[in-house]
Amino acid sequence: MTADRTPPPRGYAKPVVVPDRLDLLAGPTSGVVNLPRHLKWSGSSRYELDQPGRIADMYRAVINEAASPTDLHTYLDRAALTHLWPRMWLPVAVRQMWEERFPELAERRRDSAA
Repeated sequence: MTADRTPPPRGYAKPVVVPDRLDLLAGPTSGVVNLPRHLKWSGSSRYELDQPGRIADMYRAVINEAASPTDLHTYLDRAALTHLWPRMWLPVAVRQMWEERFPELAERRRDSAA
């Protein structure tokens, strides 16, 4: 495994892909995005990011299904991710891997709960 593809914690079957740095995330935050099939393999792959909740839905799909850091860099934005992080539903193992790599995300989640 490379530094970007971390073996999953016990109980989570697929590798969790995490970027090396959050500042590499420079994806769209508005407009229409059509995710490739490997990121959205069932249902509609079209996300109208200006509609309420759609950016969070897309981010969740990308984080859960990313095959490489390039997927993350292409479709996620650092500021949007940081804003959405506390309220975004993610599998425990995925959230854990991201928060271990980026303690600022864990802190953001704790701050929003207070």
